[in-house]
Amino acid sequence: MLPGPTNVPERVTRAMFTHMINHRSSDFVELYEDAVEKTKKIFQTKGDAVCLSASGTGAVEASVVNLIKKDDKVIIPVNGEFSGRLAQMLEWAGANVIKLETPPGENSSFDSVKEAFDNNKDVKAFYCVWNETSTGTMIKYLDKVKDLTSRNDSYYVVDGVSIVGGEELKVDKWGIDIAMTGSQKAFAAPPGISPIVVNARTKKYMMENPPKTMYFNLPRYFKYYDESKHTPFTPALPLLYAYREALDIMLEEGLDARIKRHRICSGALYSGLSAIGLTPFAKEDSRSTVVIALNYLEGLEDNTFRNTLAKKFRVLVAGGFGNLKGKVFRVGCMGEVHRYHVMRTISAISSTLDMMGYKTNTADALKTAEEKLKDL
Repeated sequence: MLPGPTNVPERVTRAMFTHMINHRSSDFVELYEDAVEKTKKIFQTKGDAVCLSASGTGAVEASVVNLIKKDDKVIIPVNGEFSGRLAQMLEWAGANVIKLETPPGENSSFDSVKEAFDNNKDVKAFYCVWNETSTGTMIKYLDKVKDLTSRNDSYYVVDGVSIVGGEELKVDKWGIDIAMTGSQKAFAAPPGISPIVVNARTKKYMMENPPKTMYFNLPRYFKYYDESKHTPFTPALPLLYAYREALDIMLEEGLDARIKRHRICSGALYSGLSAIGLTPFAKEDSRSTVVIALNYLEGLEDNTFRNTLAKKFRVLVAGGFGNLKGKVFRVGCMGEVHRYHVMRTISAISSTLDMMGYKTNTADALKTAEEKLKDL
C-alpha cells in the first residue's frame, strides 16, 4: 500500500518475459506506436506522447529543460517535497520563479494563483504538482487554470507523476500544454517508463528552441518518431512491454470506471482509518484521492509501527518526508487497489495499533469502510 511503486498485476509482469528485439526493427515500431497511441488516450490528448525510459522525475525535468529559458517568469504553487524539487529545477534552468507557498497539507487557492497572474502579465509558464505525494494533497482546480494562461498564451504544465490514471485528467479540454506521469504509480506497472505528452504549439516552440541537453532532448524524440516511429536512444524494452500491457488493462476497465474506483477506495480508507482514531494530515478541501497521509497518534513511533505492520501483517505503508518524518505515514490508493486492499489495510493498521497499546474498534472501522465501498 505504498504511494509507489504499487502492486503490479501478474499479467503485466508476464508481458516482460519475451525475446529481446532490435529497437530499430518493425517489431519495435509495432510496440512503441501502440504504447504511444494508448498513452494519448489515457491523457485524453491529440498531441504528441513520448515514453521516456526514466523515472517520473526524468519526465518532469524534461519538461523544464525543453521549455524554460534564462529569466523566464514561472508561477508554481509549493507545499511539499516534490513541488519544492520542481521549483528548484526551474531555478536551476535560470527561471524567475514565483513561488506560491503554503504550509504542508494545504494548497494554494485558485484565487491566489489568479492574483499571481494579475500581478505578472509577462509570465512564461504555470507549473504545478497536481498531487503532492509527500503530504497527501491534490490540486482541484486544474480545469480552471487555462482561463489564466490563455490571457497571454503562457504555458500550462502539470506534473501528474503520482496521479494520472487514478483521477480525472483532460489534457486538451483543460488547455494543458505538457503533462507527465510515472509508470509505477496509478498505471500499476514497474518503475522505469515515464510518459510525457506535449501539444502542437508547445512542440513547435521546442523544435524552434531546442535545449542544450542530450538524453531529455524532446525535439530529438519528436523527430525520430515522426520519421520512423523510433526513439533516439535505446529504450528499456522489457519495461515497455509491461507498460503497454498496463495501458491495455486501464483501457479495458475504462477511465471513468477506474477513476470512480480510486475515489470510492480512498473515501473508504479515509472513513475507516478515521473510525479507529487516525486523523488525515491534509485539510479536507485539499485531500488527495490517491495518497492518504495520516497523523501519528501521540507517542506512536514511526519505525516500530511500520515495521510491525509489515512483518506481522505484510502491509507496507510509507513514512513521512523531511520535517514530516515521524509525524505522518502515507497509504497509497492507486493502481490495482480495490475492496480487498482497503479492508485488509484497515484491519491490519487497527490490529497493529491494538498490539501497541492503542485501543481500536476494528469492527466499526471495517463497517464504516464497507458502507463506502458498496458502490464498487
